Amino acid sequence: MGDRFLDGQMLIAMPAMADARFARAVIYLCAHSADGAMGIIINQRAPNIDFAELLEQLNIAGEGEAIHLPPSKADIAVHVGGPVESARGFVLHSSDYYAEDSTLPIDERVSLTATVDILRAIASGDGPDKALLALGYAGWAPGQLEDEFQSNGWLHCPADPEILFDRNIDNKYLRALKKIGIDPSRLVNDSGHA
Repeated sequence: MGDRFLDGQMLIAMPAMADARFARAVIYLCAHSADGAMGIIINQRAPNIDFAELLEQLNIAGEGEAIHLPPSKADIAVHVGGPVESARGFVLHSSDYYAEDSTLPIDERVSLTATVDILRAIASGDGPDKALLALGYAGWAPGQLEDEFQSNGWLHCPADPEILFDRNIDNKYLRALKKIGIDPSRLVNDSGHA
């Protein structure tokens, strides 16, 4: 891969992914450099918690106040973003929201914010138009992701906001494969060398 870094790309796990945490995973890659990589799994729902419950646990509402989400945000899912720092929240979102000193623009369409302020903004209706909330992230040490590519662990393609922010997570894996013209039934797990 050389100096080609994949910020803003989607990683798609190969069918024989050895690490069960990443089986059929689609990951939005937030950062990739010689220092390593960081991404958010976009197709794994966190069990036993929804967005309103998370806001209540974080005391987003004032004392004795109930959370009343805008209808467009009421069904936001909480995702398992990855195995690293799984108690920490990350919000991938459309670039129409920006908080000084806490929002990282990834490309012209997608940003990442990891402060509670964005959750307050979403709860009050002042947040981004599109958002994906995740607990934890996927991380790779320097050279590790490149090694996983060499071992035939991942495919990658340009990110598609329609896939990224779609609330139907069940079909994201197949949609990502189709985006690069791959029929999953024809994938082989062994890499060949000529």
